[in-house]
Amino acid sequence: MRSQPDTPLAEPVAIVGIAALYPGVRGADAFWRHLTEPPPPPGAAAPSLADVEVDVAQFGIPPAQAGALTRMQLLMLEAARECLEDAKAGDRALQAERTDVVAGVCAGLDRQYANALRVEGSRYARELERALTAPEFGGSARTAAQAADELRTALVRRLGASPHDRVGEMASTIPARIASAFKLRGRTLALESADATSFLALAHALDNLRGGLSEAVLVVAGQREEGPFLRAALAAKGLVADRARPFAADGGGFVLGEGVGALLLKRLSSAVRDGDRVYATVRGCAVRHEGRPGVFRYSTSVERRAVTARAALDACGAQPSSVGYVECGGSGVAHETRAELGALKTVYAGDGPGSVVVGSVRDRLGHTFANAGLASVTKAALALYHRRLPGGLPAAPEPGPPFRTLPEPRKWHQEAGAGPRRAAVSGASLTGTLCHLVLEEHDPDAAGPAAEHPRTARASVAPEPIAVVGYGGRFGDAPDADAFWAAMLTGEDRIGPLPESLLDRELYYEPGRLSLTRSYTDQGSPVEVPAAPPEGLRIPPRRWAVMDAAQRVALSVAGELMARRGPGAAALRGPGLVATGTNLSLSRERRAAAGLALGEVEAAVGGLAALGRLDATETATLLDLVRERYAAGPAPRAPEDLDGSLAGGVAAVIAGEYGLDAVPLGVEAACASSLAALDVAVGRLRSGSVDYALAGGVELPCNARDMVLCSALGLLSHGRITPFDSAADGFTPGDGCALFLLKRYADARRDGDAIHGLLCGIGASNDAKSLIAPDADGQVRAMRQAFGQAGFDPADVGYLEAHGTGTRVGDRVEIAAVSRVYASPHRRRPLEIGSAKSFFGHTFAAAGAAGLLRALHALRAGVLPANAGLTTVNPELDLDRVPARVSTATGPWESAPGRPRRAGVSSFGTGGINYHVLIEEHLDGPR
Repeated sequence: MRSQPDTPLAEPVAIVGIAALYPGVRGADAFWRHLTEPPPPPGAAAPSLADVEVDVAQFGIPPAQAGALTRMQLLMLEAARECLEDAKAGDRALQAERTDVVAGVCAGLDRQYANALRVEGSRYARELERALTAPEFGGSARTAAQAADELRTALVRRLGASPHDRVGEMASTIPARIASAFKLRGRTLALESADATSFLALAHALDNLRGGLSEAVLVVAGQREEGPFLRAALAAKGLVADRARPFAADGGGFVLGEGVGALLLKRLSSAVRDGDRVYATVRGCAVRHEGRPGVFRYSTSVERRAVTARAALDACGAQPSSVGYVECGGSGVAHETRAELGALKTVYAGDGPGSVVVGSVRDRLGHTFANAGLASVTKAALALYHRRLPGGLPAAPEPGPPFRTLPEPRKWHQEAGAGPRRAAVSGASLTGTLCHLVLEEHDPDAAGPAAEHPRTARASVAPEPIAVVGYGGRFGDAPDADAFWAAMLTGEDRIGPLPESLLDRELYYEPGRLSLTRSYTDQGSPVEVPAAPPEGLRIPPRRWAVMDAAQRVALSVAGELMARRGPGAAALRGPGLVATGTNLSLSRERRAAAGLALGEVEAAVGGLAALGRLDATETATLLDLVRERYAAGPAPRAPEDLDGSLAGGVAAVIAGEYGLDAVPLGVEAACASSLAALDVAVGRLRSGSVDYALAGGVELPCNARDMVLCSALGLLSHGRITPFDSAADGFTPGDGCALFLLKRYADARRDGDAIHGLLCGIGASNDAKSLIAPDADGQVRAMRQAFGQAGFDPADVGYLEAHGTGTRVGDRVEIAAVSRVYASPHRRRPLEIGSAKSFFGHTFAAAGAAGLLRALHALRAGVLPANAGLTTVNPELDLDRVPARVSTATGPWESAPGRPRRAGVSSFGTGGINYHVLIEEHLDGPR
């Protein structure tokens, strides 16, 4: 049994703002009309999200960055604006420093695909040049070289290119841009969990609100057809149909839809205090997972679905008979539909046949994937607000007792004394995740004076620490966590020239100049991607082969973590979470998308002046020859192909192969992604929603695409990364992954786990000023928030694992922020500062995990690690203000008897995203 909070019921969370951008729909009122009015006649022109016009200028986006924005970023900015405008019924402004922005997306975005195709286009251009030297095409080396150069220029012009592409394309730039545009300074992150994405975003928001970390949370989720990849991959799974039939007994799939929605959430007490209009309240929320080895697929377990629904009802003390409407997932997949309705029938028995109305928003919108949960919750909330039961397309056949469908909307009658109207929302993901929420109407006349709820995921009270009971890691040439630490003790970095297999120097390397198509450095710290699954896992060769390299590395690190626990460790039972910080568009997906867009490159070839002498037949022959030599990324053809391309699939493959009832989640917060994933995990643990969590991060940026895009903005060092050195001129990319197994401290003690360290506080903020330049104020807020939870002072911290990007500005700003928090006349010895990046480079989404792994080892070993590559500490840092020092040699970490060693870990990301973690040595019990 997991630890339960002292009081049984959580405070209701109010929906106080709604935005809805769907084809032909704009705004909450238009969304409700779209759901309740007759559908358009067959053959009518189908609108799309492309028809939505967005005024870019109103968001204060610099012209130099505007061209690098994804279309999704613009749509989500507009949805955020409309949602915040919709919520202006209250007369109080949002508390900016305690308002979070959480965005949900799935699969790649248009700029990510365009950038990948542009970089891949250089490889195509080389094959074109080689083909043109053949006798049948003239054999002129000069003409061939001219055509290749012309094609590269044409692709830059055709696909668009900007020095800001690496920042503009990132999913985490979306919530960061929203925070910047509306001056919101709370937690900022992007999430992905396939078609459970927006459900997980809502669950995270509930944790932060109920845990007192946030005063308001803006949740935005969206899905577009950014290219043919997602549809092709879903079709290869057999999930795509030609029309929406949510409850069809013989359904063969769903229609893929588009949509962007937003909800602004507050605790009900805050909403009442502020005089907000409340559409409805979220009372109960449960997410569970059916972890099964093999290809990702929807759960068909009636029992597991019923358990999830009951958990949501139990969370708010609601009886099933009090629910009058259930918004179903209604996937249109026959076996899933049977399982969903079967589970709901066992839970919502009602008072008799037809007592519960069911429907699915997919009959009007199709399956909006990452947005699906948000669309369903919005529909249910509006039904409660308008007190009308929504109609829907006729079910074939009727779902059966106790359910019924309505051909058209009806007034939602409620008998006197029956209590408030309630609706439930059911959902599921193709990764095996199950979701259920319970919503309740809000009667403003019955609301009493605002008061804090007794349960209120306050920040000033030190909560229970979280125990680290397992860990694993792989960075550079270090195949496991022990080798990682051994490298730290040598004082020598693991950075060097990248192999040709990762960086084709002929195509992508040009030292000494900035370029949109080449990198000015060839240095990095790559990992060796495992050739086989971890011992004990039986994964078919083809499925292993189509996994993204990041998935394979993360699975191997999870294997190390599991093995480290030993055969005597208790099995991981009960609900859990696997949260991995990662880029939300994996390399395999981008390469496959580039392959599907090869026609775009070939269209550019057709317009090259250098080929004007070729007739149509010769050009067609040339294109066939180049296509054969080019070897484009393979198009999705089998059910497992989508699995190997999902960013959330990094976590899902771990949960599935180890059979865990642990919800998988991909988290992106730029370079702070690992600590953002850790933050989500800690929130779920402290809310009592899960019994354990695996959290960390993985990214493999040692590749041509990332090298080129980072070079274009001048982010990379011309030599190698040297944090805090006078000669620091940028970072060096490194590949890596680290994962940590977490439990509540009391549970870890009860279970007899070896405790490697304690997480005592985690703070987060957004500086909301610049997407590129660091800001000390935001970093200070994150640090102080962490200390507000920790129960000890900055002077008690002996070591700081810094972000340490190795840029003069970044290092200077970071130490300035450290000085404002850690400086103390009571400090007994200088604060030691270091960064794992000096050894293994900047591992992007895995950076915070690398820092935490290094700090954890330092605590356990009682050793202060060295920093590699440091020649002269930059005097501009003014370390004496703290006082602090950056050491070039390892040394003992002295501590008073009975006094635990304590460390801080910082991770700051592009977009002004800041995270800070405080950890403590565990002195009592097995370590």
